[in-house]
Amino acid sequence: MITFIGDYTCKLDDKGRVLLPSAFIRQMAHGKQDRFVLKKDIFEKCLVMYPMDEWERQNSILLSHTNPYNREHNKFLREYFKNTAEITLDSNNRLLLPRRLLDDINADKEIVLAGQPGKIEIWPRSTYDAIESGSDEFASLAEKIMGNISNKDKNE
Repeated sequence: MITFIGDYTCKLDDKGRVLLPSAFIRQMAHGKQDRFVLKKDIFEKCLVMYPMDEWERQNSILLSHTNPYNREHNKFLREYFKNTAEITLDSNNRLLLPRRLLDDINADKEIVLAGQPGKIEIWPRSTYDAIESGSDEFASLAEKIMGNISNKDKNE
């Protein structure tokens, strides 16, 4: 799995194209991919872009935990796959982001591409700038999530 590092403010052109930051391209160098899946995030008002290999890995996990013949699971799967799009990196390292998905997150001319393990989040710049939490709040969250990990867990 690729861990994308960094967050980059990028400009969308009138057609919805964005230049993929060269740092992300370098981070994919060992297994450069030009196909991605784009979808709305489950929790936040942003888009999530998965390289095709990671998308297939996520689907494997998802399908191993769901049964399409269970009504509730089927409803979840339908919603999960709703509003997804396959996008391709062109020869100029640009991605054409579907307008319908950009409209869903109220994207304007400036967006932020934020690296994560296995994915890149796409945010309207104004929304991304507004979510910054204070250092004390982040420290408390880090302690809550990571503070109870034993030494045994750290060494694995």
